[in-house]
Amino acid sequence: MTANRISANLSAADKEEVMQAIATIKAKLPFLTDLTTEERKSLPKLGDKSRAFVSKTLEVATQNPDFLPRSFDLDEMRRDVELFEALYPILLSITQLQELLDDTFVAVGSEAYAAGLLVYNYAKANGKGAGLDTALDDMGRRFARKTPKVQPQLS
Repeated sequence: MTANRISANLSAADKEEVMQAIATIKAKLPFLTDLTTEERKSLPKLGDKSRAFVSKTLEVATQNPDFLPRSFDLDEMRRDVELFEALYPILLSITQLQELLDDTFVAVGSEAYAAGLLVYNYAKANGKGAGLDTALDDMGRRFARKTPKVQPQLS
């Protein structure tokens, strides 16, 4: 058997607390939005290289509001910049948490699947006549190959 990297349990109570914590995070961030793929592609992106630019433009606009049109909402820009800066460390933490959760999910799933394969192979080799024929047939369907449908040739 492969190395067992994870040996843990998640109690129902702990799972419920984690789900409640996620619900609390969502409740504390009621302004979160869901963008379509098209919307996401169409929006200009504010990344690490542009953060300094935006900070400087906010400072210039704050110190020199006279050249801006009256319709420009400087307070809204300030709120957007402040929210972006406030969300940044949260995003980093949640991204790291998601990577850990995803890696753990993959690793523990791999361990479970490897163990299942061992059980299946041991049952095939040693379980004949032990009343496991139906169970072996059911498990064996996982590996049944589907024959490709032959396309009729047009003459």
